[in-house]
Amino acid sequence: MRGVGGPLLTIGDLLSDLAVDGSEDPLAGVGDASVPSSPSAGKADPSDLSSLFEEHYDNLMKALQENDPSWPQLMLKLCAALKTADKLVSCANTNAEQLLEKVKALEAVLERGDQVVAQILEDLQMSGLGKDHRSSQSKPASK
Repeated sequence: MRGVGGPLLTIGDLLSDLAVDGSEDPLAGVGDASVPSSPSAGKADPSDLSSLFEEHYDNLMKALQENDPSWPQLMLKLCAALKTADKLVSCANTNAEQLLEKVKALEAVLERGDQVVAQILEDLQMSGLGKDHRSSQSKPASK
């Protein structure tokens, strides 16, 4: 039912109508989902993204119920918030993967260090230096 119009358009229809060509992002420059609607808030905290999405969603639902002609713009703001959330999750996943790799590397270094220390202790015990050192400490020095 492409081209019929009305409030039952799919998001895909709306975004394809807004796209000039396939390479251009239809959400570019439409609604800044990274900044909350309150001007005093400044830069958005990732924890604000949920309330931002909820605010855009509520505004869109209200516009649809009242047959407000601004609903396409509100839907684009909602889509921009979703896109921002997607980027945030992707970035967090990448950072978590990098952190996991670094933790594994650190564990390997620590394990090698433990093995070296154990080998040194074993060598000292086999050479008898460990026993001589312990026995000389326990004997009082006689003059």
